[in-house]
Amino acid sequence: MNDNRNTISLSQPILPQTKRFYAKTVAYKNNNPYFFRLVNFAIQKENHVNTISNKTFTATPDTIEKKWVLIDAEDQPLGRMSSQIAAILRGKTKPEFTPHMDVGDNVVVINAEKVALSGKKMTDKQYFRHTGYPGGEIFTSAAEMMEKDPTSLVQIAVKGMLPKNKLGRKLMKNIRIFAGPVHNLTAQKPEKIEID
Repeated sequence: MNDNRNTISLSQPILPQTKRFYAKTVAYKNNNPYFFRLVNFAIQKENHVNTISNKTFTATPDTIEKKWVLIDAEDQPLGRMSSQIAAILRGKTKPEFTPHMDVGDNVVVINAEKVALSGKKMTDKQYFRHTGYPGGEIFTSAAEMMEKDPTSLVQIAVKGMLPKNKLGRKLMKNIRIFAGPVHNLTAQKPEKIEID
């Protein structure tokens, strides 16, 4: 009988061209009866990692390419549309997205006065602001906001989905919101995109 404390038996050979792990059966001989355990053996790659190709890309002002997009807000849900607008402004729809850079596109929103709110939100949803004086809380309904400024609902919704810092304030300069179907940015030739 073999007196070795550990005996290793391979269930299948290790192939050099494979990259998967193989479960090997390792038998241990102790005072207790034999028992078996599966151990994962990692196969080490023969080639070294190419550090040049694995560098993280960081966008710079010279490499950023911006374009103009047009979004029709007619009958679009306010929240869903605003979240996609915020992603476009932020640049998260691009493969060269860099968190600290303004890599997003410029957005033109038309028909903001025809944006849709589900349920009774047009009358029940309240927007809060404070005058800065004691007891200066002011609550305004969405219908009153729409009557005063039709573009305010879209503007507030998009702003709330952007970073609360200098970058977020800079990104808000890349959006133009118009209450009706006419805009004054035809020279920029914005590309119309559909909201999912």
